[in-house]
Amino acid sequence: MSYSQEYQSAEANPESFWLTKAQSVAWAIPPKISHDEHFGWFPDGYLNTSYLALDHHIEQGRGDQIALIYDSPVSNTKAKFTYLALREQVAKFADVLVSNGVQQGDTVVIYMPMIPEAAIAMLACARIGAIHSVVFGGFAANELAVRIDDAKPKVLVTASCGIEVDKIIEYKPLVDKALSLANESVSKCVVLQREYAKTSTVNGRDLDWHEEMATAKSQEPLPLPANAPLYVLYTSGTTGKPKGVVRDNGGHAVAMSYSMKTVYDAKVGDVFWSASDVGWVVGHSYIVYGPLIAGCSTVLYEGKPIKTPDAGAFWRVCEEYNVNVLFAAPTAFRAIRKEDPEASYLDKYDVSSLKRIYLAGERLDPSTLQWLEQKTNKPIIDHWWQTETGWAIAGAPVGLGPFKTKAGSAGLPMPGFKVRIIDDNGTELAREQQGNVAIKCPLPPGCLPTLWQDHERFQSSYLSQFPGYYVSGDGGYFDRDGYLHIMGRTDDVINVAGHRLSTGEMEQSIASHQAVAECAVVGMNCPLKGQVPLAFVVCKNGTQPTTELESELKSGVRESIGAIASLKSVLMVEKLPKTRSGKILRKLIRQMVSSEEITVPSTIEDPSVVDSLKLVLKHQLVNR
Repeated sequence: MSYSQEYQSAEANPESFWLTKAQSVAWAIPPKISHDEHFGWFPDGYLNTSYLALDHHIEQGRGDQIALIYDSPVSNTKAKFTYLALREQVAKFADVLVSNGVQQGDTVVIYMPMIPEAAIAMLACARIGAIHSVVFGGFAANELAVRIDDAKPKVLVTASCGIEVDKIIEYKPLVDKALSLANESVSKCVVLQREYAKTSTVNGRDLDWHEEMATAKSQEPLPLPANAPLYVLYTSGTTGKPKGVVRDNGGHAVAMSYSMKTVYDAKVGDVFWSASDVGWVVGHSYIVYGPLIAGCSTVLYEGKPIKTPDAGAFWRVCEEYNVNVLFAAPTAFRAIRKEDPEASYLDKYDVSSLKRIYLAGERLDPSTLQWLEQKTNKPIIDHWWQTETGWAIAGAPVGLGPFKTKAGSAGLPMPGFKVRIIDDNGTELAREQQGNVAIKCPLPPGCLPTLWQDHERFQSSYLSQFPGYYVSGDGGYFDRDGYLHIMGRTDDVINVAGHRLSTGEMEQSIASHQAVAECAVVGMNCPLKGQVPLAFVVCKNGTQPTTELESELKSGVRESIGAIASLKSVLMVEKLPKTRSGKILRKLIRQMVSSEEITVPSTIEDPSVVDSLKLVLKHQLVNR
């Protein structure tokens, strides 16, 4: 079936469409009902996600196939787990949880670095019907405490430390502080002692991972209702309180199975590498669950795109494990490009196994796309999705046939996502008109059915602004060919003398300059025009910032967008503030530019960048 036929089929009769797609999943009790307004997708079906990811493949004779590849340049450690070996570890840790009082419906917080035990803990929770909530390893104690209070876990699973390039981050002191700050008590804390930093334990509460595993038995997968929660993953909220995105078992399994085929064209036995972290939604969907449900070998990488040890790290992994599909954030490749503009490291490795490179997490600027295409000679595919949706809203349906990418576009809407562009009054807009990107309800399988213990907030955050639509919070438009262009968060639109301008378009123009590694544009208050655009630019290695470069960037923006988009200033900086997942913290930059009181988020990768930006703003803006 072609993409257009598939999309139309999903739009015309979503219930029939998804009930058919659900047949690709090994159910304990197959569903007969596709969707119920109150009970979600496949409400009469029963399955177990851990069974789908492990036992099912073993029963199909693939037990000796590699399921998980662990590669850690920061600890100089490598390991491979077959499906049989991984199931054994998962079944035993499931027993550790059960032996410590965890039952179906209980929550377990996992605060771990990028090590196999993190994935094992997730799959073990899924095996017994416990609901895991993974918190990015290294988050501040206060942030962890907030999540503990909201999730109310019976058990917390952690490690003694994580490793950031060449720095040891001790986790246990953070956990101990978080538990002292939290209002909720946690009965047991399972600690994996890593040799790089041993930690003390609290008698009666803390358990040693290895000791518990040594005496554990095995737990069989428990058939669960499709609408039983699989996990809760917290994402930042506008009120400061994080939102607990809920993922159900049934809809998620079907979405993972379908997206691995349709979006990534991944086959049984393929090596799939998502260069993310299990603390983010990408890590849930495409390090752990998606690849294993699809019968692939998944790579779990404890390292960075650069400095572990160099800008050839990604290419080395691709060669060593014959990676077929690589998925990373654009910022990873911008970092590689900044360190190695000519891609000289790429010439040292054989990446012929690599079929496609996927990017998501933030806008893929055309210059990074073109650099990757030219240097790798591989198909480079952008796609757009959110923590809330769990899989791609728009992208390249390569599993449905040949697909042509288009620079600046996130691709075509995936079957099941009824994407619309609507104005502030809720009226649908025609192609090439920019507005709010929304999705007509009901959302397809895999998307959040609610927020953890707060359905009212789910309604108010996503469904109330435009009744009948899920509001993505992003702005964009469809071009004349039906390709979706995401121009950034709606609060990244600035108003210049009555003209609404997308900072994303300006960033696209600036990033196209050969001297620019990355950039961010925000609005600066102006008594005359309301707001004016201000650009922060990081130059590539070996390129010096000059007044001539500033003039060229300003001219480029005027030429591509118009005189109304004239940049107030171009500030050359060494680094931009980013989250650990690589997203530029534009809201933080806006607050600094507006001299607002700022709260540095716990997700920031390098807090020292904030102080350096303050100095740049103080010195450069005063002189202009």
